[in-house]
Amino acid sequence: MIRLLHRWPALLAMLLVLMLSLSGAALSVFPAADRFTAPQESASPSVADLASRIKAEHPGVEQIKRAPSGRITAYWFNGDVAEAATIDPATGKAVASADPNAVQRWLTNLHRSLFLDDSGRIVMALGALAMLVLALSGSLLVARRAGGWRHWFSPLKGPLAGRLHVEIARIAVAGLMLSSATALWMTASTFGLLPDQPAALVMPADVSGNTGVPVATIDFLKATPATSLRELSFPAADDPTDVFTLKTNAGAGFIDQGTGGLLAWKDLTGWERVSETIYMLHTGQGAATLGLILGLLALGVPVMAATGTIIWYAARRGRPRITGNVPLAKAETVVLVGSEGGSTWGFAATLHKALREAGHTVHAAALSSFDPSRLGHAHRVIILAATYGNGDEPSSAKGFLAKLAAMETPPAAQLAVLGFGDSSFPAFCGFAQRIATTAAHKGWTQFLDIATVDRQSPQDFARWGSDLGTLMGLPLDLVHQPVLPAAAPLTLLTRRDYGADVQAPSAILRFSVPKSSLWQRLTGTGFARFEAGDLLGIIPEGSTVPRFYSLASGASDGFIEVVVRRQPGGLCSGQLTMMEPGETAQAFLKSNPAFRIGEGSAPVILIGAGSGIGPLAGFVRANAQSRAMHLFFGMRHAASDFLYGEELVQWHEEGKLTSLVSAASRGKRPHYVQDALCAEAADVLQLIAEGARIMVCGGREMAAGVSETLGHIMAPAGLTPAMLRAEGRYFEDVY
Repeated sequence: MIRLLHRWPALLAMLLVLMLSLSGAALSVFPAADRFTAPQESASPSVADLASRIKAEHPGVEQIKRAPSGRITAYWFNGDVAEAATIDPATGKAVASADPNAVQRWLTNLHRSLFLDDSGRIVMALGALAMLVLALSGSLLVARRAGGWRHWFSPLKGPLAGRLHVEIARIAVAGLMLSSATALWMTASTFGLLPDQPAALVMPADVSGNTGVPVATIDFLKATPATSLRELSFPAADDPTDVFTLKTNAGAGFIDQGTGGLLAWKDLTGWERVSETIYMLHTGQGAATLGLILGLLALGVPVMAATGTIIWYAARRGRPRITGNVPLAKAETVVLVGSEGGSTWGFAATLHKALREAGHTVHAAALSSFDPSRLGHAHRVIILAATYGNGDEPSSAKGFLAKLAAMETPPAAQLAVLGFGDSSFPAFCGFAQRIATTAAHKGWTQFLDIATVDRQSPQDFARWGSDLGTLMGLPLDLVHQPVLPAAAPLTLLTRRDYGADVQAPSAILRFSVPKSSLWQRLTGTGFARFEAGDLLGIIPEGSTVPRFYSLASGASDGFIEVVVRRQPGGLCSGQLTMMEPGETAQAFLKSNPAFRIGEGSAPVILIGAGSGIGPLAGFVRANAQSRAMHLFFGMRHAASDFLYGEELVQWHEEGKLTSLVSAASRGKRPHYVQDALCAEAADVLQLIAEGARIMVCGGREMAAGVSETLGHIMAPAGLTPAMLRAEGRYFEDVY
């Protein structure tokens, strides 16, 4: 909801918001320029002194005005000719023209009303309202992305456009809130919607009827500093009923021109003071430095508009277009999608099209938008849910399980759940399983048993579709053509082979990084940005199903590196381990934010075996801050498959690797990585007590054994791997 509240005002009112910000930024320069160019007097005179000096130089003076910048302007008649000039307060002499700056006047009219008077003011007020909504919703989104308000300025990761958008927002949002809120106040004041209108100052009846008192002798003017002056109007000398009219930053009053006595005075009301403060904050008049700061912050709006558009377009392009999506309240079938990389949306689009062609009204939306009270007259809800990481919810399903668990009454619409995942992972379709289990516990009727789709199999999907169609009483032929991410050819630079002597051939393959376009760098697509632990998808020859390998390098390393072990009959691993330098493979990147060592100084325990050392070596390679890292590495034989052996020694000497404990399952003293952990149990437990993060990478049997071993090690401290997972300190990348 917050994201929608942020997105649509930005897209619909972008032109207005840009015009407001750019014209406002330009106008912010003028108060500062006026402050520095206006003639100033070191010793502040009284209004009486200032007025007498000006009157001596310009006997026909009728009015004196003082701007918040300190600029004094006088207006007088020279015969029948009206004249005006900027005045030097020290001498009372005219020193510059009083004509307003033409550019400033043009910009002011554009900024306030688009040259359209009151109707234009209303339009620009709507633009200010859109900016305020953007600033408020953007603040909530930034706090959510950073992990809370306390982490407002925490380091960011991700595509350049997204990071730039948030970095500018974190700095500019407070200023934009202030500018937009004050603009709305000023508009409301202009249209008389606030009780800040000045009450009329009534002319007293007891005017003396005399004239001619010298302005320099008027006590009230002598007691009023010129710095508080806003306006002094002189009476007509031939009209004994006329009076001096004085306005200051404290109030306004009348002074008898015959006696110099104060006839009437009215202080500014509280509302008037608030409105004047808001005027100062918005325009910078009287606060030139603040005005410049707000103007500078406003220049962030065009950049945020550009990066926000890029983010929106990239997300829109990454999701299949679903045509004929009826409103939720009118849909017979509601399809809810939980997807991380977007592939599950492709299956949803295929299902949506097939149901629509069969005559059904269908609404498709993200799982995160689920609201049981808004299902309207839907007969069925179909959930397509991918599993992220170790049974976690994907990005488009954030908060769904919490809403489901909090549901008091199950919807009348019946439910079907289809899970998407990879059966080589231990938590295969774990998120979909949790949905089905929780829904059953809440009493939500499921008209079709939970089913799964393994590795995006079109055949699995078609079989499920046939079962779904049978229950719905219609022929449902779900022919899905997976759309793979755009792949690029990777050229192999070098290879290092290991493990042939122990029948476990493995290779460290280093590829060149393809060139990235500006668009790819902004959106984080292609090979513009990656880190150790991200996934390299290889599309093997003769197949459309990619295989994934964890990266052992980051973009800053200048190369792409993976560790591949040849699997018996493995199509992709066989191709890769047979490649020679200069040959290419089709590949793409997939972010893996669930396998990161994170920020901070807490120690890191790295545990891996065989090719699982790949991302762990990448973490050590990138450890320029010499964070404490302790590696436990299991292999078959140290003489044959000690992957990264030379680099690990070098990284230890450079301070990137704190300690290394290896275990060989073959040789004179066979033992496994679990045995190595047991041997160092006291040190491991101490590191965990110090807040260590544990990163495990390798085969799932090894990962299960490591988890069990660590459970025994932590038991005396009352801890378990599950507890560390809940705290965000235990991570697995298993295959």
